[in-house]
Amino acid sequence: MPEIRLENVSKLYIAENKRKQYAIQDVSLSISQGEFVFLIGSSGAGKSTLLKLIGGEIPPSEGAVYVDDVNIARFFGPWKARLIRTFGVVSQQTMLIRKRTIMENLMVAGRASGLQRKSRVAAEKALGLVGLPNVADCYPAQLSIGEVRRVELARAMISSPPVLLLDELTANLDDDTIWDTMHLLNELNSRGTTIIMATHASQFVNYMRRRVITLVDGKLFGDVKNGKYGDVV
Repeated sequence: MPEIRLENVSKLYIAENKRKQYAIQDVSLSISQGEFVFLIGSSGAGKSTLLKLIGGEIPPSEGAVYVDDVNIARFFGPWKARLIRTFGVVSQQTMLIRKRTIMENLMVAGRASGLQRKSRVAAEKALGLVGLPNVADCYPAQLSIGEVRRVELARAMISSPPVLLLDELTANLDDDTIWDTMHLLNELNSRGTTIIMATHASQFVNYMRRRVITLVDGKLFGDVKNGKYGDVV
């Protein structure tokens, strides 16, 4: 199971007026294997960018991101593929292919993760875990937004990655489904999966009482164990 470490990480963009703008600025933190971490903050605080930096989707402008003491900027070729398989990702934007069924989408993800012949069995199991065993032959457009989010979680879980990076997974889910999803994530975490979840769902953050990292304007503003939404010390 990997340990994740960020050292003085910043992500800089150049705005249309050519002014420099930091999405993330000078963030240093460590996430141990098996932790459950909530990333909170207002829209634009840098939560999505931080998840992308952790997963190696984008490189830092300054500083370094380490997985098991290896700078992920040094991962290339087969090592890059191994890094990608470390993370199961649910982004805010759907990653499902519209012209493929849900089963086909999950099997594509399974094969990309090295499952090959076992991809269908793994897909069926993942759909069962998220409470959608009967949507395999549906297309994404036939599902509600909430169902699509749960399929995205199944897609992220299909190869049992050691780390889940979840960006606003609970958006557009009703309270009952959010509770079910949180219980599933809690069960996965109890089995050793590291979960890093960006969310605005304050009541569920307060109920779970896990580590809470708060971002404000791209900067680390709070980092509290067993915290609640809004805790900074």
